[in-house]
Amino acid sequence: MGTNGSTMLEPLRQGLPPIDAASVSSSASCALPPRYEAVRGARQFTDTTLAQWNLSDRFDDVALVVSELVTNALRHALPADTPRDQPQEAPVRLHLMRWASRLVCAVRDPSPDTPATRTAAEDFAAESGRGLFLVESFSDSWGWHPLAGTLHGKVVWALFRLPDKA
Repeated sequence: MGTNGSTMLEPLRQGLPPIDAASVSSSASCALPPRYEAVRGARQFTDTTLAQWNLSDRFDDVALVVSELVTNALRHALPADTPRDQPQEAPVRLHLMRWASRLVCAVRDPSPDTPATRTAAEDFAAESGRGLFLVESFSDSWGWHPLAGTLHGKVVWALFRLPDKA
């Protein structure tokens, strides 16, 4: 489902009311350093945020997707010469946004490259590279879009539908 071009954001719209950035009921974001230990920090941030939003029951699926998106950003989107052991500006950022009917996890990274997906057969046979297959399996939809303006890179996002509150 991860696509490019004008359809990159279409899965955010399918079967749901339009997303209006001003109608976000809650949002949270954190900067992540270029170290693989940041994945644990992203999971902890997700746990705390979902608990504040009374969505702890969604933690397992959301945390798995967040882990995969952050790992992919750290592994594939940072230049090979990025120092991993020195303090520096955080090149990866995790955003969580909640609307009444959906939750979106988005990871911003500095690479303009399209997220690479594999077929199910390739994923099954590979020892690594299953990340986006898991994202697609555990979220309701996912996609990506390039950043514009002064920001460089892309945002890879995953959408989770939330049950209607009665």
